[in-house]
Amino acid sequence: MRNLIMLLAKKFLTKASLFIAALGLLYSCGNSQKEQTSEKPFEVTDTMMARLVFSTAQIKPVQSVLTMVGKVIADENKLVEIFPLVGGNVMKVNVELGDFVNKGQVLAVIRSGEVADFEKQMIDAKNDLHVAQNNQRVAEELFISKLISEKDVVIAKNEVTKVKADIDRLKQIFAIYGIENSAEYRVIAPISGFIIDKKINPDMLLRSDKSDNIFTIAQINDVWVNANVYETDIAKVSEGMTASIKTLSYPDTIFRGHVDKVYNILDPQTKTMKIRIKLPNLQYLLKPEMNASIYLNYIEHEKKVEIPSSAIIFDKGKSYVMVFKSRTEIETREVKVYQQSDEVTFLTKGLEEGEKVISKNGLLIYDALND
Repeated sequence: MRNLIMLLAKKFLTKASLFIAALGLLYSCGNSQKEQTSEKPFEVTDTMMARLVFSTAQIKPVQSVLTMVGKVIADENKLVEIFPLVGGNVMKVNVELGDFVNKGQVLAVIRSGEVADFEKQMIDAKNDLHVAQNNQRVAEELFISKLISEKDVVIAKNEVTKVKADIDRLKQIFAIYGIENSAEYRVIAPISGFIIDKKINPDMLLRSDKSDNIFTIAQINDVWVNANVYETDIAKVSEGMTASIKTLSYPDTIFRGHVDKVYNILDPQTKTMKIRIKLPNLQYLLKPEMNASIYLNYIEHEKKVEIPSSAIIFDKGKSYVMVFKSRTEIETREVKVYQQSDEVTFLTKGLEEGEKVISKNGLLIYDALND
């Protein structure tokens, strides 16, 4: 009986040992597998590296932005208002509002009694010249024959000179009025540009005493933007300041110019000072009467850490930057923004001068590290 019990105990111990050994092997394998499957450190690949842009934090004077609204207008130095020189019936209008016209182009044709009278005067003057020249020739022949005195010849010559002067005067009037041997007055474009105002239509009857302009032509390869500055901001504005302009029509386009004129008087009603911004408009994207948002950059006295605004990542109510040290060492760091514009951001906390940040496609790295 004793031998049987010992035999059973021995078998039990053998099975227990095998079980413990199996457990140990499983534990060992588990640890080995866990070590083998542990994650490798994050590393930026060559493909991703090619898509990243880096910037170095620098200490610079703070550039603040003064924001205001304004309106696009044509450069008044390149604008011409056209007034009718005569009254009459409008026969033809060759252009519409917004059309581009060339210098010398006929804008409209007006049939006028005044022009008809000038035409009649020209016909009469030419007849008078013909008569005066004949009289001069007869007088010279009679003088040679001693039938009249030299005084009579001088009188005949003076009459020819007088009639020629009258014809020259009428020719100048014809040139001014655009008359071409008819009773029609042609309205001619004095400069090349765009029709920005038009107050004339076919069959309209124009009075000779009409004081309003019928066309306005403007060259808009350069335009002005007028804006009002509040009293509290007057000290921040000066001529030559750089300005960025945005419009509703082109929200993703920034137009750049400079303050061309500061009107050093205040409007008594609005208590604001007007400024004028001049900017190029070579593609004619900016149209007169467009509303514009104006951003004037000025320098403050203090200095802060500056980085591109594209480096800022805003998430969950906080601002972050991706500080790049190496491909395997990139830090997500919270920063405090002092001043931000479309281009640059100034920080009060979180970044030191000389540190390198990812300024383009940093969100890709942020998502990879913070999922």
